[in-house]
Amino acid sequence: MTQIQALTKTLVFPLDMQSGNESLLHDARLECRRVFNEVLRLNYDGWDWNEIEDVVEQNADLVQNTAQRIIDKAFDALNNYYDNDDWGRPWYKHETFPLRMNYGEGYNLFLEDETIRFRISAKPYKHVKGELRGTTDQFDLLTQAMKDDHWHVGTAEALVRNGREELHVTVTNETAEVGTKAAAETVVGVDINEDCVALAALTEHGIEDSIVLDYPEIKEQRHRYFTMRKRMQEAGQTAFNDVFCDKEQRFVHDQLHTVSRRVVEWIQQFNSPVIVFEDLKDMRDDIEYGTRLNRRLHSLPFAKLRDYITYKAAWQGIPSDDVDPEYTSQRCPVCGHTERGNRHKKRFKCRECEHQDHADRGAGVSVAQKWLRKQEDRNVPALNTLPQVRKWELRQQASGPVNGPTVTHHTVEGYQTEGVSGVSDQSTGRSSGVVRKTQSSVMTRDEVSRTT
Repeated sequence: MTQIQALTKTLVFPLDMQSGNESLLHDARLECRRVFNEVLRLNYDGWDWNEIEDVVEQNADLVQNTAQRIIDKAFDALNNYYDNDDWGRPWYKHETFPLRMNYGEGYNLFLEDETIRFRISAKPYKHVKGELRGTTDQFDLLTQAMKDDHWHVGTAEALVRNGREELHVTVTNETAEVGTKAAAETVVGVDINEDCVALAALTEHGIEDSIVLDYPEIKEQRHRYFTMRKRMQEAGQTAFNDVFCDKEQRFVHDQLHTVSRRVVEWIQQFNSPVIVFEDLKDMRDDIEYGTRLNRRLHSLPFAKLRDYITYKAAWQGIPSDDVDPEYTSQRCPVCGHTERGNRHKKRFKCRECEHQDHADRGAGVSVAQKWLRKQEDRNVPALNTLPQVRKWELRQQASGPVNGPTVTHHTVEGYQTEGVSGVSDQSTGRSSGVVRKTQSSVMTRDEVSRTT
């Protein structure tokens, strides 16, 4: 069974400029930056938001609709800042800002033979023209959006990336088919953490597979940028946000896209899956662990990673849902015993049945079990043992990202840490910039008993 849902996708096209006035785009982006910063400045000076909108829009040297898009972008950033109890204050931009436009007003696209031409209104009555370049798949989707009544072309951004002019166009399929949650055969529980995401696929007959996808670089790089910011502020320097802020955001953005793509690729192997997350929308309200830990937890991109996974999965016809996160990390997936002492960092050991597990993988299993309990006439499988934990680690090195499996344990059947049924918590081992594969040594049952 499927349901109809509107899905939006962003297509990226390099621009082949043919009008001879390419500098107009650069000038327009500088004006966009000025408009964005002016909204922030007037807000910090105490102006009413309605007054800010009227004054800034009148003074902007942009197409009216484009100016409104930039103003809305600034207001969104301010709303997010105030909604999160003054956390993450928007800073003034010091790099060129993307030129945001509505289709048919700030920019237009035209089908000509086998190409698509563009016209961008960089300034009032001043246009930049040329042709789009890109992959066949991107062109096919854009052509369909321009021709099909059930699709439409939305906003776009003209920006420079890696020294190349690009146009990022959003297209929406109003009648996309996504599977229904109630008809799902495989339930994939997801546990998102600051350095990994754990996935566990369950059916009513038992667990199908599980994996822990590590992304330590996000935590490491964010701490690195925080340290640089703090030291520069202590030295009275204000150049951090001029130089590093956008780099940090782009790095996290790219890493999250990579992680979410890996997650969806892994989930696609199962029959009729549904992705189940913990509902963490009120998590920030409950966090009060001290300044240092609060900063770490407040800055985690839980919602953004969930949005990326949900968005990419929906385009593959995979639905998503959520459950109450209460006690999912403390509950034993085998016997159901729930106690805070069951978990210590990344290690889970049940105080009742002594089952051992990777704590995050166990939480993923608990999330899937909790979702099955919510459904009518659905069986929650009894889990006597769980498969060995497998890990993928995303690492960054000088020559580029290295992505792939880092650990696949092949142990003698029945061997577990400390001789207790469960799974091994053996460390993966890490080497900077290198993907490592580690196999645990094969041991006989007698050797196991001697070591424990």
